[in-house]
Amino acid sequence: MSSEAARMSPPAPRLGARAAGGAFVTMAGQGVRVAVQFGGIILLARLLTPHDYGLMAMVTAIVGAAEILRDFGLSSAAIQAKEVSRQQRDNLFWINTGIGLVLAVAVFAGANALAAFYHEPALVQISQALAVTFLLSGMTTQFRAHLSRGLRFGQLAVSDVGAQVAGLCAAVAAALAGLGFWALVLQQVVQAGVQLLLTVACARWLPRGYDRAAPMRQFLGFGWNLMLAQLLGYASRNVGQVIIGARTGAEALGLYNRAFQLLMMPLNQINAPATTVALPVLSQLQDERERFTAFLVRGQTVMVHLIVATFAFACAQALPLMVLVLGEQWRPAVPLFQWLTAGGVFQTTAYAAYWVFLAKGLMGAQLRYSVVTRVLLIACIFAGSWWGVEGVAAGYSFGLLVMWPLSLYWVGRVSDIPVWTVFANGLRAVVGYGVCAVASWAASWWLGGALWRQLAVGTGAMLAAFLLVFVAWPAFRRDVLSILQTRHLIAEARSRR
Repeated sequence: MSSEAARMSPPAPRLGARAAGGAFVTMAGQGVRVAVQFGGIILLARLLTPHDYGLMAMVTAIVGAAEILRDFGLSSAAIQAKEVSRQQRDNLFWINTGIGLVLAVAVFAGANALAAFYHEPALVQISQALAVTFLLSGMTTQFRAHLSRGLRFGQLAVSDVGAQVAGLCAAVAAALAGLGFWALVLQQVVQAGVQLLLTVACARWLPRGYDRAAPMRQFLGFGWNLMLAQLLGYASRNVGQVIIGARTGAEALGLYNRAFQLLMMPLNQINAPATTVALPVLSQLQDERERFTAFLVRGQTVMVHLIVATFAFACAQALPLMVLVLGEQWRPAVPLFQWLTAGGVFQTTAYAAYWVFLAKGLMGAQLRYSVVTRVLLIACIFAGSWWGVEGVAAGYSFGLLVMWPLSLYWVGRVSDIPVWTVFANGLRAVVGYGVCAVASWAASWWLGGALWRQLAVGTGAMLAAFLLVFVAWPAFRRDVLSILQTRHLIAEARSRR
């Protein structure tokens, strides 16, 4: 390894300690981001209308795919690579920036076509204003990758949270000024601009010119495969929004978009840190079948109990939660949110298969699985769309239900994990918290009254049902108690490194 490449690689000494500290900082940063995101959802939902959100979603559902193209998987390629020379890092910056510029021009030029597709003239200006974010994000990509390679998680958290706060402040100010959907546009532009400034300041590195002699094939090959898988995932998540926007209009899409964002916020904020912790440990244990399975099941238990319990309660109390928190204008989104939270439960139970694919390096199998299952999910969404917006939500959730056992079947064919053990582990959480959700909903429905009273009664019934299931079901009780031992399992795995 050259001295130049060595300086570009993360330092080896005390790597475990730095990674552990980084995990704590990352989780703390995630907590702050969740608070800012949730606060922003509440504030802006009361200041803006479903129509405003619908217009924004019409644009982002389609041009958001350009964000994946803009990254081209090169941020992950730079982080994953064992060595990155100064010349390669400079080249990656110019490649991401060039892609971002091309996409910005393409989105700006295609604004009229997008508006014609949806029959919404306002989308022309929205698309053209958002076009600049692709250039800004392209310039930011390798600065973020550089901070990640250096394990400078605190600075990453500062740049992420700082940009998010700046964007939210700009949006709230614009909404209070009566600018409507422009508040959401301004939020995205300000957030992208501030994040670029903060990451440049933290990275303390400025790119030089493009060096044609530096080898780049390994980065482009890795990025291409990752980008294809990401595009499939993006299409399956957003095709429903495109259908709703084209068939029904901005008002219905705004309702669906808010319900979908409320679903994705906890999923994104919990799954990513969980994978950050689970993946390195599972990778260390991949040749020890029993210990690998033990940690996989334990990690799945922690995640499914946390997310499934949250979604079960949110589904049961969707009406008082959404109306009291977001406002009366969002009442029609309640059934959409309930359908989507059911899908979120099945998506969470299937996440253990994703960990196995990554930890065991089964990327070819993972890509083939993604192609099959994402096409299946899109087909379910199209089928459900014949029954309107609620049908789209139901189709999305049904597709995720089918993907759960299919993911375990697929990973069981290419690995030696005990599929039935993992399936039963997830099923216990679904059934256990499903009983709690039914009890919570029934208590609120039976007693009725004001929304705040429904919420209070439903919360009490949820807790009472949980205690009953905990006491009466030994296997469920063991799962809950095993969560307390997870820290010792991680410490044992780390001691063997």
